[in-house]
Amino acid sequence: MLQFRVVCKTMEAANHSKNSAMETENHVKHGEILYYSRKILFFLALVSVFFLNACSDRRAEREQKHVAIIEELSPFEFKDELIKAAGSGSILNAGRGNPNFLSTAPRYAFWQLGLFAMRESELSSMYMPEDVGGFPQREGIEERFMIFLNENAGVPGISFLADAVSYIQDHLGLNVRDFLYEMCEGILGINYPVPPRMLTNSEKIVEQYLRKEMIGGHPFAGDFDIFAVEGGTAAMTYIFNMMRENFLIEHGNTIALGSPIFTPYIEIPQLNDYQLNIIYLNADPANGWQYSKQELDKLRDPNVKAFFLVNPSNPPSVKLDMESLNYIADIVRERPDLIILTDDVYGTFADDFVSLFALCPQNTILVYSFSKYFGSTGWRLGVVATHHQNVLDDKLANLPQKQQALLHERYKSITTEPDKLKFIDRLVADSRTVALNHTAGLSTPQQVQMVLFSLYSLMDNDAYKTALKQLIRNRKQALYNELGISLEDHDDNAVDYYTILSVEYLLERGYGREVIDWINENITASEILFRLAREESVVLLPGEGFGTLNPSWRVSLANLHEDEYVRIGRAINKVMDEYIKLYHDK
Repeated sequence: MLQFRVVCKTMEAANHSKNSAMETENHVKHGEILYYSRKILFFLALVSVFFLNACSDRRAEREQKHVAIIEELSPFEFKDELIKAAGSGSILNAGRGNPNFLSTAPRYAFWQLGLFAMRESELSSMYMPEDVGGFPQREGIEERFMIFLNENAGVPGISFLADAVSYIQDHLGLNVRDFLYEMCEGILGINYPVPPRMLTNSEKIVEQYLRKEMIGGHPFAGDFDIFAVEGGTAAMTYIFNMMRENFLIEHGNTIALGSPIFTPYIEIPQLNDYQLNIIYLNADPANGWQYSKQELDKLRDPNVKAFFLVNPSNPPSVKLDMESLNYIADIVRERPDLIILTDDVYGTFADDFVSLFALCPQNTILVYSFSKYFGSTGWRLGVVATHHQNVLDDKLANLPQKQQALLHERYKSITTEPDKLKFIDRLVADSRTVALNHTAGLSTPQQVQMVLFSLYSLMDNDAYKTALKQLIRNRKQALYNELGISLEDHDDNAVDYYTILSVEYLLERGYGREVIDWINENITASEILFRLAREESVVLLPGEGFGTLNPSWRVSLANLHEDEYVRIGRAINKVMDEYIKLYHDK
């Protein structure tokens, strides 16, 4: 029995030893599994980090390539990419210069005039089928118009029309019957524009408007011709094309551009149609965006065929001061062959504006658009004006015989004396590829609205102008207050339709040169614009697209409300503060 118990205990001990050995072996195996599992997980983590970094690098590289491609776009197409980046929510788009204000009185007058013209048409159609009208009758139209005014007294637009008729008779010496007949025919759109360059009475009225707004009290001798066109953009297109076709500019010629400038003036000369060399006259921001004499002296070079400028400038929105205007006039006296194109669309927003056309009329092509001042970008209303005695006609008359022969062939189908065809009449013909000269000209309803806009300005005591100038300057004040920038020193030459903001301008007052240099070296203006769009839904335009020398952005002060410019200022501050923090972290 004792022996049996001993055997049992021995067997029990053996089993315990065996179990202990198995547990030890299991612990070892479990430890190995944990060890290798950790190794595998660590390896996978490294692979994941590498993969994510590689993806991030590729994404960043793709974004950089995308931005590089986008930076080749014109600022206005660049804006569309920013709008995409901003998403579908509420966007503060201060990129485009389309104003959010408009003149109401001349528009009311347009519709009332249209109703009168329709009444005239119905008066001539009493023997015609229903819904068929006739042409207005000249005889008795003045008396019928007075009856119409009396019947509609108190209706918006009627008093304006009454004042307009009195004004054109008493101040401009025009025949009321001829004026009313031209307006009725024009607003009904029943005839081709005749003359194609501009309707007769319409040209006389718009001429007076240009004299008031572009020349003012400056001495001006002689008269000028006007070609009514589909806005300033059409004027640019027609002028570049006509000058090329008439050998006034040729491939390889040199022109000068006053910079910064509206982008198409930079882009058009580079097209394969023209292939012109460009010399830039750079306005100095430290000198209120005026041109130094050293820059203007570039115009003394006889190789410079023409000088193109926007005055007041776009985007600095500053008019040339009288010192600069007189200095250019002195250069023109030295260089009477120099052609000048001045685009003065923003002149009506300036205080006491004087165009270069007033000082150098024989050398200057004046381009003006009604779009901004009257809030009429959709109407497409603009004009080209040239003095009756001008260097352009002189150049055409003195072209080499071979070129004159080619131009004789070009224009012989539209006149019996093609060699005597004036610059501005060639401009009209070339706007319709010569063969369609007989149907050239701005549509007559457009010319009627242009006339009413002009009359509104001529009869106004500048109340409308004062209101607009105050409106945009209040917006600038709101933006700059939020940015922490003082506007105590007002520049009399500033127009403020746009403003330019740069890293340097925003930070120079509160941060050192080192911070500004670091941001300029490491962050592009386009990156900042995309960040403003993505994170703050704010859209601005890149200043470099207008020829600014330093990274900057154009802000339109015409198309948003005052409180929205406060929000734009706040968004700019937020993004710039983050870049400053990034600088300190680095």
